[in-house]
Amino acid sequence: MATQTVNGKALEFAFLQSLEQTLSPQTNVMVINSSQLQTAQSAYLSLPQTTQQRMRAGADSGINTILQLEPRLIHGNGTLQLSIQPDSAGQAGDVRDVIGVRSTEGWEVGISCKNNHAALKHSRLSATIDIGDSWFGYMSTADYFQQVVPIFDELSALRTQGTLWSQIPDKATQYYVPVLNALVDELWRLDRIYPGQIPQRLLTYLLGRFDFYKAIVKPGRRTTEIQGFNLQGTLNQGATGVRSTLRMPHLRLPTRFYDIHFKPNSDNTILIVCDEGWTISARVHNASSRVEPSLKLDVQLVGLPPTIFRQTLGW
Repeated sequence: MATQTVNGKALEFAFLQSLEQTLSPQTNVMVINSSQLQTAQSAYLSLPQTTQQRMRAGADSGINTILQLEPRLIHGNGTLQLSIQPDSAGQAGDVRDVIGVRSTEGWEVGISCKNNHAALKHSRLSATIDIGDSWFGYMSTADYFQQVVPIFDELSALRTQGTLWSQIPDKATQYYVPVLNALVDELWRLDRIYPGQIPQRLLTYLLGRFDFYKAIVKPGRRTTEIQGFNLQGTLNQGATGVRSTLRMPHLRLPTRFYDIHFKPNSDNTILIVCDEGWTISARVHNASSRVEPSLKLDVQLVGLPPTIFRQTLGW
């Protein structure tokens, strides 16, 4: 596995281990054994001990805050089952990595673990990928494909020749900008066809179908940031006779695009500005040194609603 992947898997194990060891003295806990758990544990144990300690410190800090938000982790009924999700869950619209479930109550909570980054999705664009269908559940327009197919056909021809991206003198002007312009045009087109639907479906595509906590651990800075994405209202529930010591609001999805434009002084990134405080950054890039007939999008939330629960903790 690549270094970033190893660190990401290791952090998932650190959070699961922190949950298990913190909660075991207070409630019945069972860790579900699985291939993804074994992969995460192996990644964690492969790291230097100092790195393990920092990851665990970051996880402990985040878990302490989540425990104040989710009293059912301690005070719920029945056994709390802890597990690590397979990577395929993300493709099915579930961005959570570590899950805690109390099946007797029909309750669960999930954490998305991020090591040194806050990226949401790494989507692909190509001549055959229908972004309208995969992102929003609505078919892309013919106009979109008329814009992007010639670009990716040209990239396909360059791949056949074995061309490297480094051999293309101005790849941004030739490929990045036209593809992003096509994406911008399509977002506006679909928004006109399906008023009020595209912004919220875009956020649902990026954030998944379930409420979750995002834990961003930065070992170099010794900080953990906890964000609560409470879009369905399932987070921050009290237990019988016990209320959470921290409170969070129920967030609202956007229904309007205020603006979609290139980031200032950038030829590879667009900003999608929505109502309710949401702003999305989408950066296009090539995924390998050799030219391929597709491009990747690194998508992040660079603007969050002012009411979102967000706490940065030092450790």
